[in-house]
Amino acid sequence: MPDREVFTLEEINAKIPILRGIVGEQLVRRAAIQDRLASLGDLTDEIPDDFAVHPTDSAAVRVLKGELAELVTEYRKGWQVVEAMGAVIKDPQIGLVDFYGRVDGNVVWLCWKYGEDEVTFYHALDEGFAGRKQIGASLRQRLLN
Repeated sequence: MPDREVFTLEEINAKIPILRGIVGEQLVRRAAIQDRLASLGDLTDEIPDDFAVHPTDSAAVRVLKGELAELVTEYRKGWQVVEAMGAVIKDPQIGLVDFYGRVDGNVVWLCWKYGEDEVTFYHALDEGFAGRKQIGASLRQRLLN
């Protein structure tokens, strides 16, 4: 049994409108981070381990490092908000999150991916995305009651 809260399908689906907005913002932030990292790499011929400004940095490098530091902070905070909703981030590149749920008395992952209108898949705790199973009408009825 997980230490985290086990959710019903209804509880998770009620979170989807808020989750969709947050995860959408996260994907935009991620793209902005990648873009600025590429720009920084073009200017410095390497990607630094941190974004501390050094006396030898050009003005453009200083600006990029400042933007990156801010974006990374906001990106981390965004995922913390998602986790506070009870989700487990599985793949931040595509906006894949899972919630603990129950199917036929077993704890499973109820799986949601950015772009989906509701949770329509689940998989065993030891399976990944490739093991997703459709929540059919019969199972949906059992999960909702």
